[in-house]
Amino acid sequence: MKYLDDDQIDRLEGRRLEDHDTFRFRCHAGLACFNQCCRNLNLFLYPYDVLRLKNRLGVTSDEFLDTHVDVVLRPGSHFPDVLLHMTDNAQQTCPFLTDSGCSVYPDRPDACRTFPVEQGSLYDADRRQTRMAHFFRPPDFCQGQYEDQQWTPDTWAQDQQARVYHRMTRRWAELRVMFQQDPWRGQGPKGARAKMAFMATYNMDRFRPFVFESTFLKRYRVKPKTIKRIQRDEAELLLLGFDWVRLFLWDQPTDRLRPKV
Repeated sequence: MKYLDDDQIDRLEGRRLEDHDTFRFRCHAGLACFNQCCRNLNLFLYPYDVLRLKNRLGVTSDEFLDTHVDVVLRPGSHFPDVLLHMTDNAQQTCPFLTDSGCSVYPDRPDACRTFPVEQGSLYDADRRQTRMAHFFRPPDFCQGQYEDQQWTPDTWAQDQQARVYHRMTRRWAELRVMFQQDPWRGQGPKGARAKMAFMATYNMDRFRPFVFESTFLKRYRVKPKTIKRIQRDEAELLLLGFDWVRLFLWDQPTDRLRPKV
């Protein structure tokens, strides 16, 4: 996912899709290119992707992050990107790719669900809102683009069971764009504050005890119904993590999280 302004959107390759625009696509094992899109790529993982994948694999957040991701801090960036670590072979295949397809298909990342559509995030600073832009960008080798089945961005998201992923990605995009400014107060993007922010967005197994076993609930006002939700639903805990980063770094309270006076 890219974080863009309108001028950048207009310069991107691919066909921009408005809500009612259509595209043709179908992927199946009968295509000569089947599984080729799972090789030699930079696959960005968003927080909800990591949550779903670590649970799918039955490992902790720490184990997943240590084994399956590359954390990359780009020059001039104030928050790292998280990418899936590809297999160390000539084609750099996805580690979850098998001869019959994706081994984690029900919990595959948002970018995989959206393919061959790519998403960009347009941020309205005045309204503090993010809207998503969609582009039809199949690679040249993709034969699925010549199939007859027709979609809109919404019907494709519904078919791929991507709507909850898209909602979570949009919430992450609204927070991620705030890191265009340096929030670290001189500590830098590898300091203690940065580690706390990364924990609250990418490591729910560490964020959970931070919430329930520290003084967190004494220092912050969290609605009882929110507490019940985060106790049973890691996606809700992740959303609280997003809100806490806003409050921790930018002093922005939300409806679900406020400092106690």
